[in-house]
Amino acid sequence: QVQLVESGGGLVQAGGSLNLSCAASGPSFRFYDIGWFRQAPGRERVLVVGITRDGSRSDYADSSVKGRFTISRDNAKYTVYLQMSSLKPEDTAVYYCAARITGAQYGYWGRGTQVTVSS
Repeated sequence: QVQLVESGGGLVQAGGSLNLSCAASGPSFRFYDIGWFRQAPGRERVLVVGITRDGSRSDYADSSVKGRFTISRDNAKYTVYLQMSSLKPEDTAVYYCAARITGAQYGYWGRGTQVTVSS
């Protein structure tokens, strides 16, 4: 098992940047792929980007964030990061990180962090 805690959300103007962090509870973190999801008001939670357990590959499921969001991880610090730049009002959502064993469903979730982008 792994426990996840997101941080770094906040209010930012359009065009600005935020850096989110997803901190895991311990060394088992390195066995899990990590995904960043977001849920906008009135909409379903969707996968934005995922990164493999060794950090060798990332998959941007949401094409709207390509070139603006960057995922990375530091297994020594049990942390995954999401660097977000050129933010748009439509990026406003609660952002969640989640963990999975490769090939399985995402089964471990954080509580989320709110990102609000004003126009």
